[in-house]
Amino acid sequence: MERIPYLGQTIHKWQVGASSFLAAPELGARLMNWNVTLGDGTIRDIIYWPEIDTLDNIAGVRGGNPILFPFSGRSYDRGEIQHWRSDDGQRRPMPMHGLARQGKFRTTRLDEGGFSAQFIPDEAAKAAYPYDYEFVVSYRFDPLSLFVELQLTNLGSSPIPWSAGHHFYFTLPWSSNRSRKDYVLETSATKYLRRDDKGALIDGPRVNSKENLDNPALIDLIHTGLKRDVFAVTETATQNRLLFRSGMAHTSPKDLSVVSWTQEEKSPFYCIEPWMGPPNAAETKVGLHTVAPGQMQKFYVEIQLS
Repeated sequence: MERIPYLGQTIHKWQVGASSFLAAPELGARLMNWNVTLGDGTIRDIIYWPEIDTLDNIAGVRGGNPILFPFSGRSYDRGEIQHWRSDDGQRRPMPMHGLARQGKFRTTRLDEGGFSAQFIPDEAAKAAYPYDYEFVVSYRFDPLSLFVELQLTNLGSSPIPWSAGHHFYFTLPWSSNRSRKDYVLETSATKYLRRDDKGALIDGPRVNSKENLDNPALIDLIHTGLKRDVFAVTETATQNRLLFRSGMAHTSPKDLSVVSWTQEEKSPFYCIEPWMGPPNAAETKVGLHTVAPGQMQKFYVEIQLS
């Protein structure tokens, strides 16, 4: 593991077999890039990171893996965006994708296999999410895979709601002379949802269990009602794929979600996002999880190259 100066900050690099990982544990616990050196010496980017001039607004950088906590996506309270209503009946602010991606973290583990970092809430985060808790992001890096776990521990006397997730930006296409039509997303979803402009969940377009990534119906589509905890993206010509596994202990995969999204037709990335539930979970209660006082919950994602 190396420490590398980057845009006035220190980031970390792990070389594990053929894989190289770059991360900024204290800046949103952000995994920035994952690339693999192939047998012919060429480098394939797995997780995309753009050319940027500053890390001052790392939350807004379209790349890496922003951590979505305590809630994924947009939150609403009675139709008003960027708010939520806690169990005490009080309306509170809640930015899109929550508090962690723009937050500060304290590194608690840094070794040859990865890192763990604990969220340090500022005063705005405490006002938005007024609980006594410990939220830790942990990564383990392997030669052709990564494992990331989100852990929420309730240190207080009140139940804590959450519905966290990941926003992985994957480089696409992987190979030259290919386009999105050459890649297939496969899930075991039985429901497809979207969010309306007031935060309600509505039926989304039904797509095939194996769907080409050039299908515009996939943009901002919530795949849920999962029958299995695995899903994949495959390059059809080579059958190379990213194999995902996500879940929580004692929780059926049907309660989890996968969101597919990209910004524009020519964007060099495509996002496959494992979430604990659909957006606006605090209001709809769909995919909302609760940590009892003195208890802990974990949400894990594993990604393998095959």
